Amino acid sequence: MRGRTTRRGAAAIAAIVAFGAVLTGCSDGTDVVELPEQASAELPADMTEQIDAAVTKAMQASGATGGIVGVWAPWGGEYVTGLGSTAIEGGEDVTADMTFRIGDVTRAMTCDVLYGLAADGQLEVTDSVTQHVQNVAGSEDITLQQLCDSTSGIGDSEAKVLTNWVRTPEREWDPRELAAQGLIAAGGTPGAKFRDSDAGYLLLGEALRHATGEAPADLLDTYVAEPYGLGSTFLPSPTAATPGTNYLPGYRSNNEDAKNGCTAPTEFSKASSSVGYTDSGVVSTIEDLGRYGQLLALGSAEDDEGRFDHALPVYSDGASWYQYGGGVYQAGPLIGQEGATLGYATSVWADPSSGLTVAVVLNNSRSDSAAAKVGRQIAAIASRAPAADGFEQPEIGLPWSADGYDKQITDDAICPIGE
Repeated sequence: MRGRTTRRGAAAIAAIVAFGAVLTGCSDGTDVVELPEQASAELPADMTEQIDAAVTKAMQASGATGGIVGVWAPWGGEYVTGLGSTAIEGGEDVTADMTFRIGDVTRAMTCDVLYGLAADGQLEVTDSVTQHVQNVAGSEDITLQQLCDSTSGIGDSEAKVLTNWVRTPEREWDPRELAAQGLIAAGGTPGAKFRDSDAGYLLLGEALRHATGEAPADLLDTYVAEPYGLGSTFLPSPTAATPGTNYLPGYRSNNEDAKNGCTAPTEFSKASSSVGYTDSGVVSTIEDLGRYGQLLALGSAEDDEGRFDHALPVYSDGASWYQYGGGVYQAGPLIGQEGATLGYATSVWADPSSGLTVAVVLNNSRSDSAAAKVGRQIAAIASRAPAADGFEQPEIGLPWSADGYDKQITDDAICPIGE
């Protein structure tokens, strides 16, 4: 049987990986999402060289000292590696098992919780945010679903508080204090169009907390980490800390550093997760991130909750193949997320049909553009992976080319790109 991944209460959840399938608890205890069989082979050397070159260029363009990439082409093989160093000078080699903050991929997980709670009957996705969060005047017509879709009309908070984040990364923020900055900038008709809004996901996290009486960290464990089998994925406490013990250091280049060639970025490895909370605060590894992206995409193909069926264009005058809904981007046939948080920029993409999955992190958050674009560039490279023995190469029609994104990364570079 093939169906969607459900996210039920902790007492009902069992995550089992066997014979290429993930089984999760549900009303009849049999709901299954089949994972495609993964060829036990490495991708061809010429392809991994292209991937290394693409990530290295994106690192240079964004000022990152290091990056981690994971590629899983079920029919052809996989490639997971760390590139670069943990510091510009005197650092250690980056390894693929290092932990990091996953940035805006957290948004998709917060939406998982929303739809899981709705499936459990604890709320309705069409509930007004004011049913669960008080003192958000003027938001009576905004639904929880619209917060997940980023169509609430609420604005962004980061631009208004970034200076404070950079100055005091250890400060513990109240989510509603940050969300208030986006509420001030609210405008437009709820549900009418996509508007990138970190404040919306912060407010959604608060709504889920009030609706259940449970901390978002526990809700993410129950509805995401446990059923998806993500043993290294969690939302940390707000106390300032590094993202784990074996972590990829995170940096950000300020204006002066970017002007001088990105030679002295400021480290922000130790910071409060309250900066990101349910918008961008989760910590993970590249293996967990790739697994999550693949399961999320496969689940979207069997969506019977309507989460992914009302995506809107990201740009009103942009490409029709680039849309957003349900807490994820829909880029051509791929489902994914992209974005940055203090110290890190990430993206993850997966094809619901073939299972092709790409995950990447760069450790400089000055711009999230390079991480987002190199993820789609690598997907174009890996989509051509030859089939391993006993497998058949799928047809994956992407509306972009690897060369096209290579040029965009070059054109948008904020730091010098070497040879």
